[in-house]
Amino acid sequence: MPNSVSLTFPDGSVRDYDAATTGAALAESISKSLAKKAVAYAIDGTVRDLSDPLGTSGKVEIITREDPRALELIRHDTAHVLAEAVQELWPGTQVTIGPVIENGFYYDFARNEPFTPDDFPVIEKKMREIIQRNKPFTKEVWPREKARKVFSDKGERYKVELVDAIPEDQDLKIYAQGDWFDLCRGPHMASTGQIGNAFKLMKVAGAYWRGDSNNPMLTRIYGTAFADQAQLEAYQTLLEEAEKRDHRKLGREMDLFHFQEEGPGVVFWHAKGWKMVQNLINYMRRRLDEHGYEEVNAPQVLDKSLWETSGHWGWYRDAMFKVTVAGDDTDDDRVFALKPMNCPGHVQIFKHGLKSYRELPVKLAEFGNVHRYEPSGALHGLMRVRGFTQDDAHIFCTEEQLAAECLRINDLILSTYADFGFDEVSVKLSTRPDKRVGTDEAWDHAEAIMSNVLETIRARSGNRIKTSINPGEGAFYGPKFEYVLKDAIGREWQCGTTQVDFNLPERFGAFYIGSDSEKKQPVMVHRAVCGSMERFLGILIENYSGHFPLWFAPLQVVVATITSDADDYALKVVKELKAAGLLAEADLRNEKINYKVREHSLAKVPVILVCGKREAEEETVNIRRLGSRDQESLKLVDAVKSLADEAVTPDRKRRAA
Repeated sequence: MPNSVSLTFPDGSVRDYDAATTGAALAESISKSLAKKAVAYAIDGTVRDLSDPLGTSGKVEIITREDPRALELIRHDTAHVLAEAVQELWPGTQVTIGPVIENGFYYDFARNEPFTPDDFPVIEKKMREIIQRNKPFTKEVWPREKARKVFSDKGERYKVELVDAIPEDQDLKIYAQGDWFDLCRGPHMASTGQIGNAFKLMKVAGAYWRGDSNNPMLTRIYGTAFADQAQLEAYQTLLEEAEKRDHRKLGREMDLFHFQEEGPGVVFWHAKGWKMVQNLINYMRRRLDEHGYEEVNAPQVLDKSLWETSGHWGWYRDAMFKVTVAGDDTDDDRVFALKPMNCPGHVQIFKHGLKSYRELPVKLAEFGNVHRYEPSGALHGLMRVRGFTQDDAHIFCTEEQLAAECLRINDLILSTYADFGFDEVSVKLSTRPDKRVGTDEAWDHAEAIMSNVLETIRARSGNRIKTSINPGEGAFYGPKFEYVLKDAIGREWQCGTTQVDFNLPERFGAFYIGSDSEKKQPVMVHRAVCGSMERFLGILIENYSGHFPLWFAPLQVVVATITSDADDYALKVVKELKAAGLLAEADLRNEKINYKVREHSLAKVPVILVCGKREAEEETVNIRRLGSRDQESLKLVDAVKSLADEAVTPDRKRRAA
């Protein structure tokens, strides 16, 4: 360790310090008030314990609880306090792992009797006691054998396994808070008192040790924590709103789809739900036609040799549905796979027939049914399924055309999201992962092009579109853009992608004839707007809370009668609505009108036209809108025209303008 290090502060000033100076001493040297508020510090962006010595030169920052980076520390520390509380209350319980996750943390426990939410009040009370003790977090590095012996003597066999799993070249860090300690990479705040009381235990679930169903089942307690009570309460309000909008609940109420055990991870679409699927596909077909795509269809089942050539067999074999077909002779046995993606099939279509540079770019699109074996614990309604429709497209172009095509894709994606009411969108450039194919030169070239496109996207939006870099998260074959949209209650969803691929055309020997009459390898761009159509519909259901705009609703109008005297008129109204292109039904049941309105409102029908004897005589309808108590009476001809105009899709309105 050097004797002296040079630190650059956020204001640009540079000062030298003894390398052995700790983060706490550094904060103290700046100001006593800062030292009181400090919870950690960072050098060159790496967060450290305040007790750690500086050790190296670099850009330094003191982290307080108000810093967004402190939230992960708060949650990490709360997980440790949860584990201590459980072991104090139920001695003999083994602790396993307790990571920070999105929106909170969890800890897995081994106990003969699983925990339930009824245990939460007593656990939370004990956690507050531990926080109140304000014990410092201290760190030691133990020899491997000491760690094994200590945890073994405590009966913590899962911790012994974790010790054995840590590579030999890594330190075994032990963090203590008073008498309780745990194996942990860190970092942590200075003491338990810095956690605060803005935490909440949320739910319990079963979890196999290390995710392997052959291992024992553990109890996982989920929790969340925030810097202050206001943030916690806002998050709880968000969860309550999200529960109301849960697409699985709304799917039942609206009679859109269901799932059942005989088909895990695949959707049973009901008539109205399937109408929504078709509405979405038809909308996308029109948009693709505007942008010069050709719709194709590749086979569902292909020999494994094709997937070996593409590289998917090596990378994704465990997630593929496979079947062995036995021939008359055992030597004729063949292994096939349901396609998990459309790209290899599209390369075969591109290769069929000689292509000239004059024909490029070639844009092949498919609403392809794909299947991927997702773990049963990961399945979640429409959001995570095993069989889904991918609005996939592949663009074969020259390197000179690549940037322009990426920008055209960007325009298609953003305008599509805007049509569905998503105006807050961010674009992330995911760069090369550790495990990848292709040369560094090819990656350098692709990433340079994508970086320039990203800057153009940001500039063209007037900085309205947020852009960022996502290091190491690219596909194994190339860098990609990820489009993240924000829904009505502030949640973010990653949907669209643009992925550059110099690899797959080479693997399959795809080429075009250049202007010099020589064979050239095209660049292949993988592109999705919705991604999974099922997941996108789930997002739409939750974003709109089932209150779809009229143009997208699976059932747009219900004509409900007050008395049977209006039945014939109601049928006439439905006929005229359908003639105007609207999706309409009549409700002629012998039920009170309030009952009918309430039932159709629960099913989220946007418009209910109420007809009685008076309306039949006057050729009028009484209009009731979903979510509104107001009523409006209109002549039938005016009502039909008004609703038909409202139901025109956004893309068709643009064409007509």
